[in-house]
Formats: sequence, structure tokens, C-alpha cells
Amino acid sequence: MKDTHKHQGLRNQLAKILEEKGITDKNVLTAIANVPRHLFMDSGFVDFAYQDKAFPIAADQTISQPYTVAFQTELLQVKPAHEILEIGTGSGYQTAVLIEMDAKVYTIERQNELFKKTKLFLPKIGYKPKKMIFGDGYKGLIENAPFDGIIVTAGAPFVPNALLAQLKIGGRLVIPIGDDLQTMTLFIRTSEKDFEKHELGKFRFVPMLKKRN
Repeated sequence: MKDTHKHQGLRNQLAKILEEKGITDKNVLTAIANVPRHLFMDSGFVDFAYQDKAFPIAADQTISQPYTVAFQTELLQVKPAHEILEIGTGSGYQTAVLIEMDAKVYTIERQNELFKKTKLFLPKIGYKPKKMIFGDGYKGLIENAPFDGIIVTAGAPFVPNALLAQLKIGGRLVIPIGDDLQTMTLFIRTSEKDFEKHELGKFRFVPMLKKRN
């Protein structure tokens, strides 16, 4: 499958829609306009790739709605060379958006089928994470901590302490918390022991599961 001028035009339109919905970070909008979302999707959904909707992918997971990707990414306040830990690689679309913003991305996926597929796919289209592992996102990645930002792309029933502990001071954790409907939550580490907490609206994600396959 190719990336054409038509696709680029559709991406530019998508970035405009996200701006109208309240996304203000120009770097996020540019990344959304650059990443070929249609390449991340099953062939049956390709024609809908630039609609602001979530779609099914393998292993009962979804590729997130572009607005959700943009909203979470904006909360991270990504700067070039920031080290970002992503919990839930999924299709790799969010990973690619972060790499497009010059972040160094470490990403964990617990669905083996998705992990194998995405690990091969991302470098093929020019996106190479710093590290991609098959593992339990609840534990984070202690050997590469601390991180400038941590993003969780699945609904978490609670905030894993390991993730809070792996933030730099000034670092940001963006995590949707809740069972059926999640509250987008931002934690900012203000000191060794202190965190600011902000709740930023309701979203719906596939659940973050503890058990690995």
C-alpha cells in the first residue's frame, strides 16, 4: 500500500478537524498530518483511516481515535529528545506520532500477536522506537527510567505505582483511569515524593490487562 497526495490531503483535513476540536499544540498537529494512519489499519478500514474514529485491529484491540491520540500527546508536552515510555504499543500509531515529534520512545506491548506484527512493521515505514518489548506494562521499564513522559494507551483500573516511580521530576504521566469509562488523568511529578493530579474528561479505551498471553 502506498502513501499518496490524496492521503496527505486527508491527513491535513484531519489535523484541521482536531484543531477545531481544541488541540492547540502545533507539533502534535504536524505529527498527525505526517503519520500515514491508513498504513496502520486492516485493509477493510483503510477508506475510513482519516475519520476521527477508533477502529478494530488484531487481538481484540483498537487503533485509537486521532483526537484521543492528539489529546494524550498534547498533555505529555513532548520536546525533541524527550524519553517517553508508552504502555500499549498496539498498532504503533501513537508510537509513530511520538517518534515524528523527535521523542525517544520506549514501548511495551503485552499481546504477543500485536507485538510481533508491530515490531516488524514500524521500522518498515521509517519509525524506529528506541526499544520495543513484549511485557507487562504495569511494571514499566525500570532499566531505562526515569522518563520525561509516560503514556498509557489502555484503560487502567488504578495507577501503577511503578509508573509514577519511573517519572523524572517535572515528568508527566498521562493515563486513562476507570473500568468501563475512563477519566483521562495527568500526574506531574513535582518532587521526589509529590505529584500534581489533574482530571481531564471522560474517554473510552480497551482495558489494560494484567495477564499476558
